[in-house]
Amino acid sequence: MSAPKPISPPTDTVTAKISRWAAGLQYKDISPDAVYQAKRFLLDSIGCALGGYQQHDVKIALEVLSEVAGRGLATVIASGQRIDPVSASLANALMIRCMDYNDIYWKQDPSHPSDIFPAAIACCERSRGNGKELIVGLVLGHEFEMRFCEAAFPGIRERGWHHATLTAFVSPIVAGRALHLSWEQIQHAIGISGSRHCTLGAVTAGKLTMMKNTVDPLATQSGVFAALLAEKGYTGPEHVVDGKEGLTHVFKPEWKLNLLTDGLGDSWRITQCGMKAFPTEALTHTPISAVLDLVKNNDLRPDQVKKVQIRSLARAADILSDPSKYDPRTRETADHSLPYVIAAALVDRQVTPAQFSMEKIMDPTIRAQLQKVEVVADFEIEKVFPALQRVIVHIDTTDGRSFNKQLDYPKGDPRNPLTDQEVEEKFAALADGVLSNGAQQRVKDAIWNLERVGSVSQLMALMQSDVRQVKSIKAKMRTKGPKSRKPVLA
Repeated sequence: MSAPKPISPPTDTVTAKISRWAAGLQYKDISPDAVYQAKRFLLDSIGCALGGYQQHDVKIALEVLSEVAGRGLATVIASGQRIDPVSASLANALMIRCMDYNDIYWKQDPSHPSDIFPAAIACCERSRGNGKELIVGLVLGHEFEMRFCEAAFPGIRERGWHHATLTAFVSPIVAGRALHLSWEQIQHAIGISGSRHCTLGAVTAGKLTMMKNTVDPLATQSGVFAALLAEKGYTGPEHVVDGKEGLTHVFKPEWKLNLLTDGLGDSWRITQCGMKAFPTEALTHTPISAVLDLVKNNDLRPDQVKKVQIRSLARAADILSDPSKYDPRTRETADHSLPYVIAAALVDRQVTPAQFSMEKIMDPTIRAQLQKVEVVADFEIEKVFPALQRVIVHIDTTDGRSFNKQLDYPKGDPRNPLTDQEVEEKFAALADGVLSNGAQQRVKDAIWNLERVGSVSQLMALMQSDVRQVKSIKAKMRTKGPKSRKPVLA
């Protein structure tokens, strides 16, 4: 009888490799350009949050959180309330996300990595971290969110799932590192969150609702809760990515998991992420840019335009120009409607948050342009995506003229980035009505010097609203619900 063969030690799971690297990452390891980009994305995201604070869906969420959140060390942007980190991460992520105006990355899957910033912020506050620790968290979120987007062929969005599914695997990494968990605890946190938070693509298909902007914040919240559980010893499946009935097993067909770990620290994904120049779905940006160029350069009035043809990706024709997008009646549908944003560009010669008020969405002049917009799937364009976000725009006029423009990527793409001045101008426009000019300047100064900030909580205190007309939201949060109730997650 032959001797039994020796059993080989188990190969590291993907989550073990990720967790070891994330737990060991230090500020000094991060390149100066990645640090600089982290500051730019944070300033942009806080601007989005200050604009988001004034939106109806955020007001609803803050009312609910006033009933269920416990007291804690984490700060709610603009309101200044100090609540538990799980609730604060949801509130702040929803503010950043709700206007669809924050960052954008799209390889196999789209994502908005700055949706995860509130996990780093809340957990840094809980661990009494400083600006350097926050930078580590910001960079980590982009690193792994973008890598997860690159790893699936085709992307999970093409299989009917939303990218919040991937965020649930990344947010616990960010939260765990900010809480200074061991690599084993971070691995368990990934297992806890990733195994129970998959999101249906239905939230961005057809007529859109408030959930379109809420699912990613919920995935961020999931990661924070998972990290807190892991901190106390809770366990989750280590094979949640690459094992039996894990992510790759369930979401077949092809995954290149080496993209999650190859070259970690050699370069930084945050330097490759885009920033939105328009508060709309990502695939609308290039056509908006092209149409605005044609309209402005040729001084075209809406009544002179007979037809606008947009040649783009099949998914743009499918998702952004289905019948519901020709009759948008909510902000969420309008900012994902290619006909609507092109109509707004024709009429107003700009696409800003002002174009998504209900008054604008129902404006008869804008709505008269919707049926002029034709979206055509071009399979030659499919071949160059995602390296290029190419569109070809053709405009016919009532007097027989024709104008054409091909554009390969929009303003805000890393190849044509917003300047620091443009980021500051966007921040100021969004912060108007929440922060005074002096308060805005203090926030900008702190973020541009984030590595010198001694306390993330001090940074967050600078974001408390000092403009009278929005104080009512803060007052409502302070007074709503029984004060004597025991905190839920303090």
